[in-house]
This record gives sequence, structure tokens and C-alpha cells, in this order.
Amino acid sequence: MTDHSDSEQAVELLKQLGLKEYESKAFVGLTRRESGTAKEVSETSGVPRTRVYDAIRVLESKGLVETQHLSPRIYRAVSIDEAINTLKAEYLDRTESLRRTLIDLEPAPDTSTEDVTHEVWALSGDQGITARARELIDGASEEVLLVIGHEDVFSEDLAAQLRAARERGVDVIVGTASEALQSDIRDELGGIEVFVSTLDWLSRSPLPNDNTEISRLLLVDREAILVSSCRIADGGRRTHEQAVFGRGFDNGLVTIVRRLMATGLLFNESIESGGS
Repeated sequence: MTDHSDSEQAVELLKQLGLKEYESKAFVGLTRRESGTAKEVSETSGVPRTRVYDAIRVLESKGLVETQHLSPRIYRAVSIDEAINTLKAEYLDRTESLRRTLIDLEPAPDTSTEDVTHEVWALSGDQGITARARELIDGASEEVLLVIGHEDVFSEDLAAQLRAARERGVDVIVGTASEALQSDIRDELGGIEVFVSTLDWLSRSPLPNDNTEISRLLLVDREAILVSSCRIADGGRRTHEQAVFGRGFDNGLVTIVRRLMATGLLFNESIESGGS
């Protein structure tokens, strides 16, 4: 990647974190030099000189730039690590403020009469699906049954969640689509037993012209289910991940998956002991 494209990417990422374009460009320009006057910052960053001062003032207020009050004034960016920590803290503050604000919103009148046990929702994209899986595991009180169909699903964060669930008394049962995957993740789970699933259709469809795979299948407390599928791109990377989510012991989707898992995963006793 060239210096130019690196700079453009850094500017875009800073904009996503809340800085405006000139502020982002000025900061990126300063990180490329030890220090500089407004004229030098303008030349390095491409920000018009008349706008550099405003951008620098904002960056100063955020703790991202330091100033020497000489004539002309000299500016320098704080260290990259310090800048990242500052931006991370501000981002976390904003998200926490958003959480509190959303919680405090008055609920809209609910005119829905649909039985919640029959609800099924669609999710799209790895981040959203992973977030929902995290919410379900963190909220489990009795049992977590997870079948991992693709290696990309397993991460250090997931392993930590599963270990934490077990430590608070939740029964954690993990299955994998292959022996190779079982071997890869067993050590990471710190004593949690990992089984190889006998559901062959997790990784390969019995239907012609079906190139999707089940990437994860999660059943929590026998009443909430998350099933995601994906396509496999070159290099084995997951793409086009989609999921369905259902909640409620009597939910048809939950019932079907609960019974499939009870009859086909080699840990029948743990599931069947609680009924269908």
C-alpha cells in the first residue's frame, strides 16, 4: 500500500471515529512530521491554510495535538499510542452515552398482537450475527449448545465467553463440523469438551448446486436459537453470511433445531435429559 493510500485510509478511519475531514487530514499530516507550522501542516495535509487553525483548535481540545506558542506557532501530534487511547476512550464514552439515551427513550405504543414464541428474525453480516451470539451466550442461565461449522467463527473472544459461561454454572457443550476443527479449538476452551458433529450437512449440502455452509448453530437454554449460513470465497473465507434467530420454547424453529441436535450430535444425554 502506498503512502498516499495509507493516508487516505487513515483519514477515512478518523472520520468514522467522529473527526471532520480537515481535522482528520491535519492530524494525519502532523503524524507524518516531527512538528510543523500552520503553513507546513497545510502543505503536508492538503488542508487550506485558512482552515488549518480551526482544525488544530479542535484537535487540541481533543488532546490529539500539542502547541508551542512561538511566532509562528509550532504544532505536533501526540504519539500514535496516545492518540489511539484518546480516541478509543471518546468512542466508548459516546457509545455508553448512546446506550443510556436509548434506554431512557419512551417506548412507542405496541399494536402488535403476534405471539412472541412464533417470532423469527433475519440477521445479516458477521458483526451483527456475532454480536447476537455474544448476547445469547452472555445471557445463558442453564445451557449453551454451540456447533461451529467454519473455523472463522471461533475466536479468542468466543472462547472467553464460553469459559465465562461455564464458570458461572452454565452447561457448555461444543460441537465442530470436523475432527481438524475439533483439534484446533479444544485446547483454547480450557477443559470444555468438544465433540465432532455427525450432522454432515453442516459443511456440505446434500442438495445439488447448493454451495452454502452452516457457519454456526447456537441453542441457548433450549429456547433461543441462532443459525447462520455463509458462502465460502477463495482462500476459505466466509462471505454473504446470513442468519435466522428465534426465541421461545414452543417456537417451531427452536423445536426443530433442538430435536435435530438431540438426535445427531453425540451428546444426546445432555440434551435429552431436559425433554424435547
